[in-house]
Amino acid sequence: MTNRSTWINPYVGLALLLLAIYLSPYVIFGEDAHVRTHDNLDSNVAWYTVLANSGMLFAGLHETVPNIMNGIPRNSLGSEFNLVILLYFFFKPFTAYALNQVLMRVLAFFGMYLFLKNYLLQERESLPMAAGASLTFAIIPFWPSMGGAIAGIPLALYAFLNIRGGRGSMKDWMILILLPFYTDFVLVFVFFLTCMTVLWVYDWIKTKRIHWPFFIAMAVMTVVYLLVNYRIIYEMFLNPDFVPHRESFDRGHYDFITSVGNWLGNFVVGQTHAIRLTQYIVFPTMIWALIVAKLKHIDFTWMKRIFYLNLLFSFTIGFYYWEGLKGIKARWPIFETFNFGRFHFLEPALWYIGFALALVVIWRVFTWGKPIVYLLLLSQIVILFMHGEELKYRHFDYVSFEQYYSEDLFDQIKTYIGRDPEDYRVVSIGMHPAIAQYNGFYTLDGYVVSYPLSYKKDFRKIIAPELEKNANIRGYYDNWGSRCYIFTDDLGQHYMFTKDTNETLNHLNLNIKQLKNMGGDYILSAVKIGNPDDNRLRLLKVFTKPSSPWKIHLYQVQ
Repeated sequence: MTNRSTWINPYVGLALLLLAIYLSPYVIFGEDAHVRTHDNLDSNVAWYTVLANSGMLFAGLHETVPNIMNGIPRNSLGSEFNLVILLYFFFKPFTAYALNQVLMRVLAFFGMYLFLKNYLLQERESLPMAAGASLTFAIIPFWPSMGGAIAGIPLALYAFLNIRGGRGSMKDWMILILLPFYTDFVLVFVFFLTCMTVLWVYDWIKTKRIHWPFFIAMAVMTVVYLLVNYRIIYEMFLNPDFVPHRESFDRGHYDFITSVGNWLGNFVVGQTHAIRLTQYIVFPTMIWALIVAKLKHIDFTWMKRIFYLNLLFSFTIGFYYWEGLKGIKARWPIFETFNFGRFHFLEPALWYIGFALALVVIWRVFTWGKPIVYLLLLSQIVILFMHGEELKYRHFDYVSFEQYYSEDLFDQIKTYIGRDPEDYRVVSIGMHPAIAQYNGFYTLDGYVVSYPLSYKKDFRKIIAPELEKNANIRGYYDNWGSRCYIFTDDLGQHYMFTKDTNETLNHLNLNIKQLKNMGGDYILSAVKIGNPDDNRLRLLKVFTKPSSPWKIHLYQVQ
């Protein structure tokens, strides 16, 4: 079934050239490049930088990283065997970030190309579609913190199918052993391996025989994942003293009609952590090709299966928050703390596999099929280029990597305070605590996906007066709380107040006694506090620099 012959292929060369152009802003602009802030600069980049600088990367299971939230469990910041984290250990933060972008996209391109050329698009005439679809998949806006989690799905599928088909080699086994070091088990690959298990059971039922190599391949990959993620395994199942704040999650539930809307919305558009940008070209192209294939009596089995799988995976996330599941989540809390709707992370790879198959149908059926295919590919490439980090976030006037962290400005603040950052604690208002953490401050606040529930309750006492004023931020903190921030009624859920913002907190009401009890000494505020005396705060100095977007008001807690 698999055609392993090698052809001289200029399409791959062109695709790699375009991929290099797509990645060029990281080289051209360096730290002046614009990158994603949400769930990126405000969290993972800062975590990994702190971890690399703290000397705690290889710390024991019971150690804490003191820089974040008065001492976050080391286990909450990921495994030292994860390649994304190791990049921050060996390189400067932006270099690590850029290298991760390159690795993700190279992995996505060659994984998709190998899969398509060996399993679905084996004919020589299909090479443009294989290379084009692989390129488009490689330049979707991957969530950077995932590393190769979504990008690596086609390569993992390629290796598993080789083993399933009796063509497995040492290369395929090495793929399955090495991918866990650069991919995310909890968010993505636990669901991928679930699908492989379903396929294995299907083969067992159909052939009446156990496919042992396939089973061993799944077992080996799972064991490697468990070893790599030993910290989270220990924290979740083996540490009775750790009660995560996730135990208090209540992210709300929707009625049936709203859940249907969420299902179909995700199916067509996708979700922020699995952006695929398929709604403009890819989705209509697949619909068109499915209709044409049906009318022309062309075998479109795989395209149809992919379409239905995406519909099913979107259903899981669309109905994860359905009110009809409240009883199940109440009886088995694991369904609340662990999101079983994340099958949707498998969708981007499936959509671009389906795109390749749809392009082949159009190429073969229509007289003008070739130029139509090239036009569709070019259109999708343009859309994806426009949504690349540099163009997208520069267009929306986001700050650059360097501006976001503004190291020179925060060095001035540290120099002014004149104390070892280990000896005092700060909190931030109007900006993400990750900025202070990245710059070497020790913070009481932070954004972490798993931390002690007891800390959430203690920190809540600081902001309790403000939460009482505003039901939105109260629900946001109480029912989720991964952002352990100094929330205020006036600012709400906004944390990017630059020096061009004319905002003053005239009615701030914090429990300063609790802040002091927890070790809080200073407040770094991106906005002016109009009633500092009411909160026992003393303005020490206002810091600003022409190169920085921030104006930091440094207040001392009395």
